Amino acid sequence: MSFLSSSTKSKTVRPKKNIPEGTHQYDLMKHVEKTLESGNLQQAVALPEGEELNEWVAVNTVDFFNQINMLYGTITEFCTGKKCPVMSAGPKYEYHWADGQTKPIKCSAPRYIDFVMSWVQDQFDDEALFPSKIGVTYPKNFLTIAKTILKRLFRVYAHIYHQHFQEVVGLKEEAHLNTSFKHFIFFVQEFNLIDCKELAPLQELIERLLGK
Repeated sequence: MSFLSSSTKSKTVRPKKNIPEGTHQYDLMKHVEKTLESGNLQQAVALPEGEELNEWVAVNTVDFFNQINMLYGTITEFCTGKKCPVMSAGPKYEYHWADGQTKPIKCSAPRYIDFVMSWVQDQFDDEALFPSKIGVTYPKNFLTIAKTILKRLFRVYAHIYHQHFQEVVGLKEEAHLNTSFKHFIFFVQEFNLIDCKELAPLQELIERLLGK
């Protein structure tokens, strides 16, 4: 079943990726939660001493997926094929879906986001890419895959901010959205995971949130 079917009426979308208890990834996830509680986002994204970069990136990427999953789920009734016929982040930025096998296709925002979330889930479910067993190493191209995932998740944030921020405010979700996005930006900048040009649709917001 895809992440978001056209018949979905719910205001929330249940996260599809859980990190199993008892695993090292679960311990890292708890570390993320604990440091976030301190309110210091820069400390929260820093690689913990003695930890492996790929595993840290993997755990945080799953967390951001779940956050965006829930945030987007609150505004699905406003993001429809009729209201958002193209996947955009303002008038200057339009995104076409590409799976790497066929040429990019122009589609509505909900369809594009459905493609993104389903594709990300497929990456998470691939044990060769996101190993859950202790001692299994990450593939050499892991960071390249992670960068593509994070770039596409950023586009969902960008669409929400540009096209649906008033609905987010109406739902009193803006503080949650801003905190989630600020955490995301601190993380991708800490490890240079998204090119600056990709961040352009939200550059002014990024500078404001980061106090630059």
